[in-house]
Amino acid sequence: MTFLPLFPLNTVLFPGMQLKLHIYEPRYKSMINQCVDRNEPFGVVLIRQGAETGSQETVPFDVGCTADIGEVQRLPLGRMNIVTTGHRRFRINALDRSRPYLAGDVDYFLPEADRPVAIKVYSKVLRPLLLRYLDILASSSDAQFDPEQLPRQPRAIAQIGSILLQADNLQKQQLLSIDSLSRLLTTLVDIYRLETMLLQVRLSPPGEDFNIGHFSRN
Repeated sequence: MTFLPLFPLNTVLFPGMQLKLHIYEPRYKSMINQCVDRNEPFGVVLIRQGAETGSQETVPFDVGCTADIGEVQRLPLGRMNIVTTGHRRFRINALDRSRPYLAGDVDYFLPEADRPVAIKVYSKVLRPLLLRYLDILASSSDAQFDPEQLPRQPRAIAQIGSILLQADNLQKQQLLSIDSLSRLLTTLVDIYRLETMLLQVRLSPPGEDFNIGHFSRN
């Protein structure tokens, strides 16, 4: 087990995902300064109960992701802007509330490459779904992306798919908690099939002459 300082937030961090934070509470200024001095990460956990600020009794979900601190911008009164990158999934075994900030004993884990054939098949299915999803989003915002930048390796495509998905925190937390690579890929395929269909419907409303007739009272 590894001791890890924890930062409960209303967000889910994935490996490879960038997260910018403004640090202003005294307890988190102390925590982040310690991490910077020791060149150590902290853990980001989604809040299950409680609030981001002021609460000493916040209850987090038991799976989170470490955040490696990259950039630190020092501000007046000890405040900071930091840029972090998600690195490793972890599972909390026990919480430690003896400090001003939350901490825990954690075990790191990586989704297991458990079913090689399923992993190979579903990673090939996921990539075009993700490309279509990004294409639809780009067409609605005039943004551009390079399809060649999208990886093909199964673990990498699962990681990118988890990061890019526009979903609520509970669904993202479920993805973060999956410890099987084949199950993560099949879950992402199911999600992106549905989300792509919903996006297409949402961004292609019926024309002005659309008429489906009268509704039945039954």
